[in-house]
Amino acid sequence: MYDVAIIGCGIIGASTAYELSRYKLKVAVLEAQNDVANGTTKANSAILHAGYDPEPGTLMAKLNVEGVRLAKELCEKLDVERKQIGSFVLAFSEKEMETVHKLYDRGVQNGVPDMKVLTKEEVLAMEPNISTEVHGALYAPSAAIVNPWEFCIALAETAVRNGVEMHLNSKVTAIEKKDDVFHITTASGEFEARYVVNAAGVYADKVHEMVGGSGFHTIYNRGEYYMMDKSQGNLVNKVVFQCPSEVGKGVLVSPTVHGNLIVGPNAVNCAHGDDVDNTAEGLDFVRRLSVKSVPSINFRDSIRNFAGVRANTDRSDFIIEQSPACKNFINLGGIKSPGLSSAPAIGKMAVELLKGCGLETEAKEQFIDTRKRIKFRELDAEGKKKVIAENPLYGRVICRCETITEGEIVEAIHRPIVPRSIDAIKRRCNAGMGRCQGGFCGPRVHEILARELGVSLMDIQMDEEGSYILTNPTKQEVK
Repeated sequence: MYDVAIIGCGIIGASTAYELSRYKLKVAVLEAQNDVANGTTKANSAILHAGYDPEPGTLMAKLNVEGVRLAKELCEKLDVERKQIGSFVLAFSEKEMETVHKLYDRGVQNGVPDMKVLTKEEVLAMEPNISTEVHGALYAPSAAIVNPWEFCIALAETAVRNGVEMHLNSKVTAIEKKDDVFHITTASGEFEARYVVNAAGVYADKVHEMVGGSGFHTIYNRGEYYMMDKSQGNLVNKVVFQCPSEVGKGVLVSPTVHGNLIVGPNAVNCAHGDDVDNTAEGLDFVRRLSVKSVPSINFRDSIRNFAGVRANTDRSDFIIEQSPACKNFINLGGIKSPGLSSAPAIGKMAVELLKGCGLETEAKEQFIDTRKRIKFRELDAEGKKKVIAENPLYGRVICRCETITEGEIVEAIHRPIVPRSIDAIKRRCNAGMGRCQGGFCGPRVHEILARELGVSLMDIQMDEEGSYILTNPTKQEVK
């Protein structure tokens, strides 16, 4: 019997698990995929928004600003890549300048610090590669960029180190409540819990329906992106937005924490939550709108396209509440943008809701709240010599594009949540994220995974369940 079962381990489920791991509770996380951070969390803009966009008084407004503040501390403690680079909202007409001033006023109400409305000359002085057609911009220095999947992994790993149980490949198929106990059927077995937190992302409405709930419905909405090579990474130094419209915050251009440039997304309703195909129409739309902001983007230096699905619902705000249909069942639904920015604050709010439902909590005397990794490429010459002397595996570079060593890959494999696919390694230490996208290092990562896990090469997958790389030998040894 668990005190709490969390369904889903994207950034929202991981944040909730992290906060619950502070207490003497028995907590299980039930994740449908074979790894954490494998849905919308791995396919988004990687922005910690300043907080001027949400309507004042909404949960979005409150939790965005608080979440960004908490994320700064968490990323420092858990060794997650984060850079506070600030953001622009560009205006290309006097009409759009009116929107900029409205966003400024909204940001003031929401408590966003240090914003400024800039003239055309001030914008171009700070970002000379922005289009000369710009009229002005809103500048929000508190906006940041982050490694979103590493943020999620760090929170989830730390929760596990503090006693939370992680159950991967555990898609929830049914929930029945008997005598105040939830009986949860999953692909990996049966679980019982006194409280349930529904953090199932784009499928939160379907999970809620399992306990007889209704009241919100997911509207699947796909966003498509370009990931550009590091040669484009310094084109802009801040997150560059256009004025928002009825379909969202619009196409952005931004550096990433790894030195690339991300361009996108569009916003198109799609058939289901796994509809992450890229389309010629969608990518063409992104390209045409992005060059309005930054005309000199060289799309020949695109190294990857990807897409994610937003958890839009028919309600305009986040859905963070006890289910009206089922006591002790907490919904964390409709967590679209600024969901990543708000996640740490959402995790805290979820715990407070559980307490309000009667969950008794006692803080642990010992709580692990730090994490440290060796990032070889960031060490100076002496630091590299030292780690190689201690472990020679750090002297063998596996991923040449990103300078990722065998030592880093082996360390990632032996972390609290064991990665079992090549892309799971990519999410943990960046091997395969570079210009060749794993063309050189992929087979070597494959071999290291099989060796360290003690399994056949044919057991290793590319990413999600069923994405096998090798299915049978093509040659046999001649004796």
